[in-house]
Amino acid sequence: MSDDEAERAVLEELPDGLWATQYVGDRFPGSPKVAERPGLADGANCQLFAYEVLRWFGLDPPDLRSSELWADVECTRRVTEARPLDLVLFNATEDAWGAHVGVCVGDDQILHLCAELGRPAVWSRQQFHERERYRTLIGIKRVVRREGRTASW
Repeated sequence: MSDDEAERAVLEELPDGLWATQYVGDRFPGSPKVAERPGLADGANCQLFAYEVLRWFGLDPPDLRSSELWADVECTRRVTEARPLDLVLFNATEDAWGAHVGVCVGDDQILHLCAELGRPAVWSRQQFHERERYRTLIGIKRVVRREGRTASW
């Protein structure tokens, strides 16, 4: 399968409800609001959104904030080349604390949810680099767990 085919396959398999997700900064993994009402219906931050995308495809990402995700070695591993369904972290600096998290959907294309747009979008790495708050690629993480919870749509 070519990168273009992989990208189309990932994007076409996503449910319509995912595309309607609104950015809500205080709905992050581990937050009381998410504990009270799991899923994306009430909105999400970038991490919660990315993890739900991965769950849709049968992966089991840990519910970690950005710096915890970057440090994790139990459920994820660092990789140098992104492939579809890898997590990609960006920030203004090389610090993983507060980094923005997206999901690679194909060759140089990253699905993410950010405050700037308020809804899901697919950007290239160059589009991230052009924004000061996302100019630095922290790195890429691959989720290695496949069993466990399923997505809550």
